[in-house]
Amino acid sequence: MREEATAFVPGHVTGFFSAHPDEDPTKAGSRGAGLTLTDGVEVTVEPAEESTIVLDGTEIEVDPVTTVLETLDASARVEADSDLPIGAGFGVSGAMALGTALAVNRVFERKLSANELVTIAHGAEVQAGTGLGDVVAQAHGGVPIRLEPGGPQDNKLDAIPSRARVEYVSFGELSTADVLSGDTEELTATGKEALARVVEEPTLLSFMYASRLFARDAGLLTEQVAETITEVSEADGQASMAMLGETVFALGTGLSDAGYEPSVCATHPAGAVLK
Repeated sequence: MREEATAFVPGHVTGFFSAHPDEDPTKAGSRGAGLTLTDGVEVTVEPAEESTIVLDGTEIEVDPVTTVLETLDASARVEADSDLPIGAGFGVSGAMALGTALAVNRVFERKLSANELVTIAHGAEVQAGTGLGDVVAQAHGGVPIRLEPGGPQDNKLDAIPSRARVEYVSFGELSTADVLSGDTEELTATGKEALARVVEEPTLLSFMYASRLFARDAGLLTEQVAETITEVSEADGQASMAMLGETVFALGTGLSDAGYEPSVCATHPAGAVLK
């Protein structure tokens, strides 16, 4: 057993998605596409008599992380430092679950493969209702396209072969669980159309266009988000809404050109990694 281990997991912004439930949470998930970010979450795990979870210095409960610890039979202190706000569409809970799985595997010498660890973290997040596709995207990195739902044993991933500067502003939280527990039929139909568009033309511009149409047609836009996206468009930029959060992300200098003072990062070239 090691004293501790640390993993870095990139943030993930989903542009559009369709929900695909299953009784087995490792087979459930989403199709869609998004950007992984160089802003992310660093997760450190060390053995402890009683498990605790700390995010940015505050002890909190994160159901997916608790499930990962229980599944891997580990009693540990999990300390996470996030560059990103929680509940705002950046996949922080997924990052914490995946980072915990990777670090626990090293500290407690569980000898599981990468796909096995991703499956555990993905299933834990789906079970908690906090996300459907962040974990598998964060494990992949880049600009992943989720062609089939589920963990690594079931899903199918592709990617847009591009990198970009990314700007974002967040105006508040939206409950992923509330949206995913409601009627997702219309949302899923809209998400399938967006995916077909990006599969046909796998470029960043196509992704941004499909994301904006999805946000509008799925009825997810808030007034503030819609106003900001319009202002970026008027400044000749490309922006859309992060799923699911009251957050706008833009390529290049879109938000800066529209007069905002955004956070700035880039697409992450690789997936989650042990440090």
